[in-house]
Amino acid sequence: MLMRNWRAAHRAAVTIPAVLAVCATLAVGPASPASPNPTPTTATATATADTAVQAARVMENLGRGVVAVRSSSTQVLVSWRLLGLDPEGIGFNVYRSTGGGAYIKLNAAVLTGGTNYADSTADLTRSNSYRVAPVVGGQEQAPSEAFTLTADHATEPVVRVPLRSGGPVKFVWVGDLDGDGEYDYVVDRQTSPQTLEAYSSDGDFLWEVDMGPNSQNQDNIEPGSSAIDLGHWDGVTVYDFDSDGRAEVAVRIADGVTFGDGTTWTHEDDSRQWMAVLDGRTGALRNWSAVPTTYLGDGPMGARLGVAYLDGTTPSLVAYMKNRRDDGSFNLMMAAWKYDGDSLDRQWTWQRGSQNAPDGHNTRAIDVNGDGTDEVAEIGFVLNGDGSLRYSMGPKGINHGDRFHIADMDPSRPGLEGYGVQQDNPSGLLEYYYDASNGTVIWEHKGDGPADVGRGMAGDVDPRFPGMEVWSFSGLYNAPSNKLAEPNASLRPWPQLGLWWDGDLTMELLNDGKIEKWDPARPTSSGSLPRLVSTWNYGAVNASQGVQPTFVGDILGDWREEAVYTNASYNELIIFTTNQPTTTRLYTPAHNPAYRNAMTFKGYMQSHHPDYFLGAGMARPPRPNIAYAAGGS
Repeated sequence: MLMRNWRAAHRAAVTIPAVLAVCATLAVGPASPASPNPTPTTATATATADTAVQAARVMENLGRGVVAVRSSSTQVLVSWRLLGLDPEGIGFNVYRSTGGGAYIKLNAAVLTGGTNYADSTADLTRSNSYRVAPVVGGQEQAPSEAFTLTADHATEPVVRVPLRSGGPVKFVWVGDLDGDGEYDYVVDRQTSPQTLEAYSSDGDFLWEVDMGPNSQNQDNIEPGSSAIDLGHWDGVTVYDFDSDGRAEVAVRIADGVTFGDGTTWTHEDDSRQWMAVLDGRTGALRNWSAVPTTYLGDGPMGARLGVAYLDGTTPSLVAYMKNRRDDGSFNLMMAAWKYDGDSLDRQWTWQRGSQNAPDGHNTRAIDVNGDGTDEVAEIGFVLNGDGSLRYSMGPKGINHGDRFHIADMDPSRPGLEGYGVQQDNPSGLLEYYYDASNGTVIWEHKGDGPADVGRGMAGDVDPRFPGMEVWSFSGLYNAPSNKLAEPNASLRPWPQLGLWWDGDLTMELLNDGKIEKWDPARPTSSGSLPRLVSTWNYGAVNASQGVQPTFVGDILGDWREEAVYTNASYNELIIFTTNQPTTTRLYTPAHNPAYRNAMTFKGYMQSHHPDYFLGAGMARPPRPNIAYAAGGS
């Protein structure tokens, strides 16, 4: 019998802030209030026109995310968020309190460049707390929450968040669970049975969910009905689904799961599964919806979860689900649910059946055609927001592959482009580049025969060429021109993850615990790239697939990204955040619709991309068409 003791949901209203009326496009690099917008590229102009008539999507009401790291023996780098709806010309003052004393302003003139500040006057033998105050129209606004750097703090590009003692951690999810405007953390524990734990941004333990006996089967291909974070199955995501200012936790459940308030879900069939939404503050069940039983005869379905704005304004939970038939082939089902604060309702279900629609190991939700609503993309097909098939590249010779990217790889070309790699394609196809709106293949590379390419990356790593580079193992190509950026294919970087870290507009690389920089003027092989950070020097250990962090994304400070690891004892999150200043000013990628969606998906962990070109020579990105959710604290 189904468990009956569940907590009723509280429905909160969404407010559209008046600040929408005064928002303006943000700048790349230092900008004064009078600075004119540069002429946009065709792609930018098209996107702006398409979104002008689309209602704003409701996104997180984030705080400033102030963070401070000791960048040298004498200096502290303080960094904070520029928000998506900050008005043009907004400036900031930086304040410091030493040893609990009064706050003093550090900057002589209002800061209007990069949202970071190097403090070389602090007494680092004492604790120092930093906060920033926005300045709009010459008037200082209320200050942010403060970040405290402890006395005699280590010189390290790291924020450490304590965890309870427990088992290995594969993934971390972020969301504002308590409504204070800052990201909190949900972590898995790869024990038997598995558990989920939630922590505040400061490391205060909030709750635990026991995934129960059906999480003990941890097979990568056919896991138990409540197992999470195995292979490319995560089964969890975190987001503010009802736009009340506090994030919920979505998780695929089955018999025997015990929630944060101690109640247990029971059902006589261990293979039956449900999508559940949990209260982010308590871990209690808010509501549930059954996973369709179409393929129940073949056992429980592994699940990969994330978020898409299918109607362009409010978030939906999206699930990619598979199980295996006795003959070794797979059933594939995708579905979407809407949670409104009271009920969790399935919006649609799509089943592949006999259709030629190739899938892979990660999912992306992004507006591929610029109409303001999201589509759901797999490596070889895309679904519309209503769950219908938009296009498949299967009939064009694309099949299964491990990794793909969708981004504005060519800023001179309208719309977004995709890049994917192939696994044992019988035609010898290795990698391909395509129009993300309709699936038209623009170029492709073939080898002498089938090959398991395995890895593929996209990002601007060579400022000599316009647009992004893409690479697997057959060389580093400039995507728009399909020309080798580096003629010697052995000198291409390793195609793992990208990371914006050092302050210029080209992408750094994150691979096997190393933050690296590929230098096109002095190219070196992937084993000897110039290294910026070795994460193990700060106690970090790799997590998923033996080479990955538990999370990558912009969760603290300015627009540069963080990489989250644990220590070897699994009782501490080690969050790597940049210690290098920049004059570049960009709004936080967490307020960019495409990038924020990507932060909710796991699978085989991949880099996130905004929906505008971010790289050398970029145009000023258009203001995101968003509104903030109601405050949740």
